[in-house]
Amino acid sequence: MLYAVTNRIFLIIVIINYGYILFAQISPGDLAQSHSHLEGMSNCTKCHILGEKVSNDKCLDCHKVLKKRIDQQKGYHSSSEIKGKECVKCHSDHHGRNFEMIRFDVADFNHSLTGYELLGAHARKECKDCHKSEFITDQDIRKKKYTYLGLNTSCLTCHSDYHQKTLASDCVSCHDFEAFKPASKFDHDKAKYHLLGKPKDVECNKCHKTEIRNGANFQQFTGIEFASCTSCHQDVHNNKFGQNCIQCHSEESFHVIKGLKDFDHSKTDYSLEGKHQYVDCKSCHKTNYTDPIWTNRCTNCHSDYHKKQFVKQDIAPDCSECHTVNGFTGSSYTVEKHNDSKFPLRGAHLATPCFACHKKETRWEFKEIGLRCIDCHENIHEPYLDKKFYPEATCESCHGESRWSDIQFDHSKTKFELEGVHQRQSCRACHFKKDELGVVHQQFSGLVATCTNCHNDIHYNQFDENGITNCNDCHDFNNWKANKFDHSKTEFKLDGAHQQVACSKCHKPLLKQQPSYVLYKIKNFRCEDCHK
Repeated sequence: MLYAVTNRIFLIIVIINYGYILFAQISPGDLAQSHSHLEGMSNCTKCHILGEKVSNDKCLDCHKVLKKRIDQQKGYHSSSEIKGKECVKCHSDHHGRNFEMIRFDVADFNHSLTGYELLGAHARKECKDCHKSEFITDQDIRKKKYTYLGLNTSCLTCHSDYHQKTLASDCVSCHDFEAFKPASKFDHDKAKYHLLGKPKDVECNKCHKTEIRNGANFQQFTGIEFASCTSCHQDVHNNKFGQNCIQCHSEESFHVIKGLKDFDHSKTDYSLEGKHQYVDCKSCHKTNYTDPIWTNRCTNCHSDYHKKQFVKQDIAPDCSECHTVNGFTGSSYTVEKHNDSKFPLRGAHLATPCFACHKKETRWEFKEIGLRCIDCHENIHEPYLDKKFYPEATCESCHGESRWSDIQFDHSKTKFELEGVHQRQSCRACHFKKDELGVVHQQFSGLVATCTNCHNDIHYNQFDENGITNCNDCHDFNNWKANKFDHSKTEFKLDGAHQQVACSKCHKPLLKQQPSYVLYKIKNFRCEDCHK
């Protein structure tokens, strides 16, 4: 009786141990804490296709919120760098309960891939400052202990509404990402009340008072009366002259009196527009108001700032061809007009501000400033590049005007035609090298075309012929595999079963060598040298 019971206990122990070993052989390790509920052989197919790898579709069957984002082509997982990757490339499992499946370098993470670029102060924030559960409105996502999902890009998701719904919720129409105050993007000219003259210099809080509303500071920006000057200013005349103050005064100063308050200048041959509206009458009418003034050309009143740079055949164009009466600063000279000049604007030059070329010192210069690239740009290839490839230093031989890094050079004109993976290399990879001090040097002319000039000889001179290793004897330019190697051309031709033997069975690394390398030049071919 005791013997039978003992045998049964022993059998149970064996079965348990065998099952544990079998499971251990199938499972590479414990699942992470978040997947621990899927532990066990019966749950394998919830993540894996039977007999195969983990399935993206099965991952997304559980991670429904993420799947919805991907289906909408939104978020980090729909970016060009992540889209199409297998989930397990970044989120592998079976590394233990405490393994972090979501890991990335916060300092190097490109937030633009999520569809929301971090600008200004946002770029200096810690992830945890924004990715908080209290900022997530979706209750299902909010329950998750660890997630970056659930936020939207509305400012009021994270920030309180300082304006208490008195203004639109589109905060970025007035504020930038550097600081809430001042509202750098706000343009008062787009409001119902345009600031003119002295009101431009008045502090905002003089008109927009701050008060306590709903227990918080509140500054009023809407509902402010501005129908007349007396909405803000005291009528010192006690309504003696009515409420239309601008009949006598302007926004420039209360003390500047419009002596000709009823005069309509538009009835003359010259209507006052732009800046001319604010010029003192005496600036133009130096004697009597009735004396005629020549107004057919700007230079009748204004000096030629450009010092006759635009004079042709003793005739100077009028300033109005490039400037308006709204101010000399700024120009109405268009790109189309520039394209009719000797230097049409193309590519990146279209985005270059005028002053970058025309105001390199204190004054604006428009004549004889150069038409060649090297007139403005440094020739970094002098004297490294043979001038036959860019005669007269014409950068256009290789570079386009859209971007300096866009290079169109026919390498077949040199002694080394680019083939295979060489065609996908940047010019800098071969022609810009760092020395032992880390200083970058250019080399174009005289660059040796042998493989070992750029690549390390991992065979350590085993295939040298006359001091030169020609990698191209075995390798092509498409990959590093020895696709061109023919064993029948060696001293040991492969016959019979030798044809099925892996290279590594005969060609083993010399571990005692420093550095170690694989021995390919075998000197002894006797059977007993390999077969013991």
